[in-house]
Amino acid sequence: MNDQTSLKPRRVALELLGDVLKRHHPLDDALASSKGFVQLNVRDRAFVRHLVTTTLRRLGQIDDLIGNCLERPLPRKAIAVRDVLRLGICQLLFARTPAHAAVDTAVTMLDGLGFANFKKLVNAVLRRIGRDGEKMLTTQDAARLNTPDWLWDSWRAAYGIDTCRAIAEAHLSEPPLDLSVARDPELWADKLDATVLATGSLRLKSGGAVTGLAGFDEGAWWVQDAAAALPVSLL
Repeated sequence: MNDQTSLKPRRVALELLGDVLKRHHPLDDALASSKGFVQLNVRDRAFVRHLVTTTLRRLGQIDDLIGNCLERPLPRKAIAVRDVLRLGICQLLFARTPAHAAVDTAVTMLDGLGFANFKKLVNAVLRRIGRDGEKMLTTQDAARLNTPDWLWDSWRAAYGIDTCRAIAEAHLSEPPLDLSVARDPELWADKLDATVLATGSLRLKSGGAVTGLAGFDEGAWWVQDAAAALPVSLL
């Protein structure tokens, strides 16, 4: 995969992350209205969806890691730099993207954003995360960091601290992953240790990094909720 091919889905992911965090669009709406996302091939759409969803789910942890790696906060105008770091860290720690791909594409993206002067900083932060990130994760309170203060306080007041924490931890669990396959669902169910649903879709117990699943590189399947696949199966 050449540099431009690697950059395109990550640029779309950056745009989508901004739609959700800065413009407060629901992710499903952002995906539906993104021309860049629609133009991606099935393989890259799966990668982008997983990357953005996981970044949002783990945002508190990711921002905590960024804060621990910076001597001083990023300027307010550099929100795009923070988003590049967020996506890079997600790839390194949660999407299991090869380190060289996560770091190199993050640094290169800054050129087109007008933040080339931050390339050295982004490179240093991501290389540190690639080296020490797994250890840093073990010191974090993931449930608390990934739950907004207002929501945590509301749950704690309503249910008590133990139930509050249990809810927060459940929200970090990745939901089952539904895949639609072009052909041979039984074959791919066996390869992916998945269940064939009545719609013909496959359901994996946990989402995980879609890029590491068999059939991803050749586009043998695509991510699609089983309910969304139902109308097609009825035709």
